[in-house]
Amino acid sequence: MDMSEKITVDVRDVAKIYGNQTEALRGVSLVIEKGEMVSIIGQSGSGKTTLLNIIGGLDKPSKGAVYINGIDIAKLSRNELAKFRRENIGFVFQQFHLILYLTALENVMLAQYFHSMADEEEAKHALEAVGLGHRVGHLPSQLSSGEQQRVCIARALINEPKLLLADEPTGNLDQANSKNIMELFKKLHQQQNITIILVTHDPSIAETAKRTIKVTDGTISQGSV
Repeated sequence: MDMSEKITVDVRDVAKIYGNQTEALRGVSLVIEKGEMVSIIGQSGSGKTTLLNIIGGLDKPSKGAVYINGIDIAKLSRNELAKFRRENIGFVFQQFHLILYLTALENVMLAQYFHSMADEEEAKHALEAVGLGHRVGHLPSQLSSGEQQRVCIARALINEPKLLLADEPTGNLDQANSKNIMELFKKLHQQQNITIILVTHDPSIAETAKRTIKVTDGTISQGSV
């Protein structure tokens, strides 16, 4: 991947206040450089997932801004933001969000439909890249938890995102599968050199990244440089 195709994330003085005046984030600023693999760690309720959702354009800050390659994503229209996410960002969540009656291959191809460019061979290659080339015809119920998460990663990567956001991707996995998934993230990062932001509460998972940012009570407590 060419350097120009990677993404820089610039979070500037972001705050998030919900209707009951709960402050989920308070003046968060950080820069994630092109091609970095960064973990954001914090306890439940610390604000780390809120931060990731704002970076991904799934939520808007109450104050401040997030610039992705110089674009203030909060100023994009709804359609512009949807297009920007489709073309630039891949999401991996703790919950697998797989369609139960679709095969692994069809679940991956689902992400392509939003681009009106479904390509079965590309979807097969994506599954092969995560070690599931032999499971393309299996339903989610026929896959282990670790395999289901691999399908989710393949789905997130199928449109070649420049930024991959992962929210507790090992949260529903046992220790062995968690280790395998994190090894996969490292491998994909080394091979594709995309920008990866990983949210976790687990220090051993956070150590997989090159840099760790700790969030405590809605603020950056360390690792913001």
